[in-house]
Amino acid sequence: METQILEPTAGGEFAPTTTYLNTSSCGLLPRRTVRAVAALAQELADGRPGGAGDFSAVTAARESFARLAGVPHERVAVGGSVSVHVGLIAASLPPGSEVLFPEGEYASVITPFTVRGDLKTRFAPLEGLADAVRPGTALVAFSSVQSADGRVADMAAVRAAAAAHGARTLLDASQSAGWQPLAAGDWDYTVTGGFKFLLCPRGVSFLTVTEDAQEALPPLHAGTFAAERLWETTYGPIEETATSARRYDEPPAFLSYHGAEQSLALLEEIGIDAVLAHDTALARLFRAGLVELGHEPVPADSAIVAVPGLGHRARELAGSGILLSERAGNLRASFHLYNSPADVERVLDRLAGRGSAVG
Repeated sequence: METQILEPTAGGEFAPTTTYLNTSSCGLLPRRTVRAVAALAQELADGRPGGAGDFSAVTAARESFARLAGVPHERVAVGGSVSVHVGLIAASLPPGSEVLFPEGEYASVITPFTVRGDLKTRFAPLEGLADAVRPGTALVAFSSVQSADGRVADMAAVRAAAAAHGARTLLDASQSAGWQPLAAGDWDYTVTGGFKFLLCPRGVSFLTVTEDAQEALPPLHAGTFAAERLWETTYGPIEETATSARRYDEPPAFLSYHGAEQSLALLEEIGIDAVLAHDTALARLFRAGLVELGHEPVPADSAIVAVPGLGHRARELAGSGILLSERAGNLRASFHLYNSPADVERVLDRLAGRGSAVG
C-alpha cells in the first residue's frame, strides 16, 4: 500500500509553536475557527442585537458533520459532551438490560450505564468483542479507536454479531472522526466529541440516531431547540418535538458552534481520505522509528501510536516543547494535519537522547 505524507497543509490554517502530537486529547483550532469565535465574542462584548449567536452556524455544523458521517442531517443531534449523549441512551434501556463493552473502554462510554445500578454490564477483550455478543445482549457500546492505545476495533465483525443477536450498537467515534471515514448509518447510535480530530472548540459534540433506534429513545432533556417548529413554542410545554434527531439537541454553546462551522468546513475541503493518508503515514513512520530504537508500540494501523512503559517520559518531552500524553502507562502520540515528518524525527531524537528543545 502506497503511503502519502503531506507537509502541514490547509492553506496556512495552523502555526503551532510546539511539536504538537496530542490531538487525541485536544485538536488545534484552525485560524478561521479562532477568527469566528473571536468575532462573536467581540459582538457579545459590544452588545449584539441578535443575542448569543446565530442558529444558522449550528445548522451549518450539523449539516457538515452529517456529510462527514455519511448520514442525512435529520439523523444528527448536537450537544456539548459525549457523556450527555451516552447518558440519554443509557436512560432509555429497560432495567436488567445487558450492555457489553470492551475492556479498558473510555469511562464516558461506560459510566452512564453503570451509575444506573439496574443494568447488567459485561466486558470482553476488544479483539473478542464480536464473539462476546450473545442472545440477550441489549447493546454493544464501544469506541471505533481506543483512547488509551489507538487500537482499531473490528467494526464489521461487531456489527454483524450485534445484528445476528438483535443487539443495538453504540459507537463512540471521538478518536476517529476527522481522520477515519465514518459511516454513522451503520450504527444505531454514534457519539462524537468535536474537540479532537474534528478540530472544533470544546462544547461541540454530535449524536446520530437511526430512524428505527429513535423510536426507543425518548427526548428526556428536550428544551426549546427540540421543538418541531423552532421559535413558535417558547413558553409553555412543547406540544410537538422534532420528528428528526434534533429532538435530542442540547442548547448549543454558540461560541463553540460558530467555531465548529469553520473547522468542519475545513475538513470537508481537504477530504477525509486525504487526512487518513496523511495521519496514518506519519504514524507508520513513527512506529518504524520506535522499532529501530528498540521499543514495541501497540500494534495498530491508526493515527494514534502508543508505546507501553514510556508514559513517564511525557513530562520530560513537554519540557522540550514536544507535547504528547500519558495514558494507561503508554506514551501516546497522535498525528493530524499540522504534523510533518520533521515532528516525527524530533520526538524520536528526544526519545533516543539526541537533539534539544524544539526551535
